[in-house]
Amino acid sequence: MRIISGKFKGRRLDPPVTKWPTRPTMDFAREALFNVLQNQIDFESVEVLDLFTGTGSIALEFVSRGCKKVSCVDNFPKAVSYLKKVQKDLQIEAELQIVRNDAIKFLKSTPLSFDLIFCDPPYDYKWYEEIIRIVEERKLINNSGMLILEHDRNQRFENIHSFSSERKYGSSYFSFFSEFEEG
Repeated sequence: MRIISGKFKGRRLDPPVTKWPTRPTMDFAREALFNVLQNQIDFESVEVLDLFTGTGSIALEFVSRGCKKVSCVDNFPKAVSYLKKVQKDLQIEAELQIVRNDAIKFLKSTPLSFDLIFCDPPYDYKWYEEIIRIVEERKLINNSGMLILEHDRNQRFENIHSFSSERKYGSSYFSFFSEFEEG
């Protein structure tokens, strides 16, 4: 894995992923996703939440592209330890906040809101719609913000009112949600 663009472009990420329960977003899918995002957001002005951050490849890509505040949440201790090491190595303590917590517990308790939430749970995760519901009910997305879920072909979200589009890259699907209803 490598960082695709920005100030850390080309930097290799070599997490000790043996026996990890995480599935990193492949470089080509991540590159395609960020090509879409670069036409929709100003990286330097958004606050990002990366749920199920795993190796941190998505969060690190946001930081590399100029995001001033990226929050990462993962419940797997080795992932959190690895990301803290990378955070220190890259000297990005101010830009990257790392939280060890369950994603749903975090969403239910955080006082923060974000411009973009990226969520990449295990593909067999059963609570995708619960995440969407909590994000919407707690108003965790700032005005004009978006939620992006990475998933496999078995998950469908077209019937959810805030669903706006879906993109497929290899076996990865990205569903985009925006225009959340006011409570």
